[in-house]
Amino acid sequence: MSFNSNTLINRYRLRPSYFIAGIAVAVTLATAVFAELQNRAVHREAMRAAAGEQLGQVRAQLEGNINSNLQLVRGLVAVIANQPDIDQEQFSQIASQLIGDHSQLRNIAAAPDLVISLMYPLAGNEKAIGLDYRKNEQQRTAALQAVEAKRLVLAGPVNLLQGGRGFIGRFPVHTSEPDGSKKLWGLVSAVVDETRLYADSGLLDPDLPLDIAIAGKDADLNDSDAFFGGSGVFSSDPVITTISLPSGGWTIAAVPRGGWDLTPGNAWLVRGVVLFGGLLLVVPILGAGQLYDERQRYHREAKLQQEETERLSQRLRLALDTSKIGIWEYHLETGVLTWDRRMKELYDVPENTDPSGYNIWSDRLHPEDRERAEAEYWSAIHSNGVYHSEFRVMLQDGSLRWIRAIGAVHQNKQGQRYIVGVNWDVSKDVALKKHLLEANKSAELRNEELEAARAQMEHNALHDSLTGLPNRRFLDQRLMDADPTSGPTALLHIDLDRFKHINDTLGHAAGDAMLVHTASILKSTAQDGDFVARIGGDEFVFAVTRATDEMELSMIADQIITRLSEPVPYENHLCRFGGSVGIAMLDEDSASDRRNLLIDADIALYRAKSNGRSRYEFFSGSLKAEIVRTKRVADDILTGLEQNAFVPFFQPQFDAATLKVVGVEALARWRHPKDGLLAPDRFMKTADDLNVVPLIDRTILEQTLWSSLTWKLAGLDIPKVSVNVSAGRLADPDLFESLKGLSFTPGTLSFELLESIFLDEEDPMITSNLKRLQQMGIDIEIDDFGTGYASIVSLLHLRPARLKIDRQFIHPLLGSNEQQRLVASIIDIGKSFDIEVVAEGVETMDHARVLRDLGCDILQGYALGRPMPSDELIAYVKAESWKTAA
Repeated sequence: MSFNSNTLINRYRLRPSYFIAGIAVAVTLATAVFAELQNRAVHREAMRAAAGEQLGQVRAQLEGNINSNLQLVRGLVAVIANQPDIDQEQFSQIASQLIGDHSQLRNIAAAPDLVISLMYPLAGNEKAIGLDYRKNEQQRTAALQAVEAKRLVLAGPVNLLQGGRGFIGRFPVHTSEPDGSKKLWGLVSAVVDETRLYADSGLLDPDLPLDIAIAGKDADLNDSDAFFGGSGVFSSDPVITTISLPSGGWTIAAVPRGGWDLTPGNAWLVRGVVLFGGLLLVVPILGAGQLYDERQRYHREAKLQQEETERLSQRLRLALDTSKIGIWEYHLETGVLTWDRRMKELYDVPENTDPSGYNIWSDRLHPEDRERAEAEYWSAIHSNGVYHSEFRVMLQDGSLRWIRAIGAVHQNKQGQRYIVGVNWDVSKDVALKKHLLEANKSAELRNEELEAARAQMEHNALHDSLTGLPNRRFLDQRLMDADPTSGPTALLHIDLDRFKHINDTLGHAAGDAMLVHTASILKSTAQDGDFVARIGGDEFVFAVTRATDEMELSMIADQIITRLSEPVPYENHLCRFGGSVGIAMLDEDSASDRRNLLIDADIALYRAKSNGRSRYEFFSGSLKAEIVRTKRVADDILTGLEQNAFVPFFQPQFDAATLKVVGVEALARWRHPKDGLLAPDRFMKTADDLNVVPLIDRTILEQTLWSSLTWKLAGLDIPKVSVNVSAGRLADPDLFESLKGLSFTPGTLSFELLESIFLDEEDPMITSNLKRLQQMGIDIEIDDFGTGYASIVSLLHLRPARLKIDRQFIHPLLGSNEQQRLVASIIDIGKSFDIEVVAEGVETMDHARVLRDLGCDILQGYALGRPMPSDELIAYVKAESWKTAA
């Protein structure tokens, strides 16, 4: 049994308009409910996102403040580890620099043998002096936990003996024994004031739109009791995140003040829009329904009238239909031809003309069609078959009309035979057919043109428009889809040398001419089956598709390089350029995959260009292994930067006359996880290719400045620290932005040019940066003087504080008077410009004596001190063992 809307309407006598309107109202209500729910969901997500963003800012401030406080105390711990006999005066001097407006530290205490005897500030904290952690019930557990863990333990918030509340960070301090073992010295405790920490982190800001609670006392993430804020925050579906601490973390949660308001501000606007949309839907439907009902009534009345008029108009329609067709009859016994009015119109015969004769038809036939038309007519009569013909007739004005004729032979009851038929005008059909034939022919021609254009486009897509050579896409297809028996067996990757110079001086037209010339050389060199492709601006590939060997490929490469080096005339100029070639051959292991050929050839090309250009190099397994090693070193360098694996080693510098330490040079070292400690010659070239040398310079500089602070706290007086800096960093417009925030005393820091640069050319950015460095109190030193471009003009222009004589001049000094005169001349040049002269590479005390006698100011080398980490430098300078050796 079927059921539909019409059944429902008929059964309950419903008007269709009301039924449809009901459906529209139901749809509107459903839409309103859905829109309300969606609007509330979007509003809630927006509130949570805003609360999460605000909570993230508070978390970042709180985490940064607590960790920065603890980081400040770590420096004090390092000093005590190196100076375990520190007294109250020294302790107060160092601690006073850590407590102030820049931190939330309230006090710092030191407990040798776990008994507090050092305190800053002492005023107000006298009750804590003499406290024995091992006997104090409240603090013994946390103190022993820090000792056993051998790391920082953060406790709190706790009630303090001095009054108030705070967080206590306890640092175990170990000293080094002569046998290399570590001994517990005691504890350093730092109290972070709870109220100041909360205030500086924005938690007490009255304008903060959040209710915040923090749980995790003693940095225990498993502790769910809130020590800040109301515990009800955690049960109000809050936004939650974690604050990372050195010994654990806190859980911080937040909800908007006033709770989650689930009613969006635009609720009534959305409801109004939905209501208005519903009215726009329902009202037109009701109106259309009324019109539909009226139309149905009129339709029923009109249908009754239509049935009546249909019978009356049937004969009229028949007459109208046949008025386009002429009816004729030819009596075969009497030879009388009968035409109706329409036949006379078709043949342009006057109305008053008697058409009873056969010739009235035959005379109107086009001379070219008459014989055929009459033959078809009489053939049908003789065979008593069906007559069918199509012919042209001549009208009185000389125009032509195409007629289609159909007829059949009949015999009446009296036995008389006659043929009856119809004619109608098919001139438009014939013209349309002719047009279609011509259009079809035109379409075929067009298809041929399109196919030719497609072939040309395909050719253009696979070939270079300038040289006509195949392009990179063509080469890729040959490498990807090549038949193993006919694909390339070797590739020669050619890159033009000095091509950019021609483009820049003579213009791109000259460059294009050189590219066309190169293409002609390569094509003339190719043999049957080989092909040449242009795959880049000045890059070409010569593909060999037959069996070959290194000897033949070497001959091809030599021939190409030789012919490319020949001068090429162009508009009264002789253009000279060359080419470097990288060669890769298909071996048995890679015979099934030619896609790596171009990569291998490109690697070989890179080696050829780095070895001097205008030469060729073969790809080899060792070359690939070198590339892989370089890639591994590059990856390790990036990882090392992330893990702070680049550290400074310090080589002391000595006054040549007194052997007093007058400075140190910071040298970059890499603590590689597998290869151990690496010097710059193992990683600096790769770091330069990665463009991360400025990052290494930056981290070495920051660690060096921190170490200099440690030396001062340890009582060492090192007047100057030299840090290597690359020429690229000197040309960096953002150099001074990166130096902001670094703390140093003017005149104690020198930047040492790590590489020789073209100072004579007066790069405006370098010149500007050098002047600003000198204004900041940073001196400039020239390294490796005499080996690069640092000339006399450079000294006049730069005015460095020091210049360093390269070690290759120092090593042969003892056995050569000529070498001593050369070094003496360099020293004289420095003194004439009031520049201190440093000799590096001093390997023996004999070198030191000769350099002192020649007037050298400062000595640096293994004879006096090797590069060493900061803690070893402290012990080395205090011991002054070099003076005994001297």
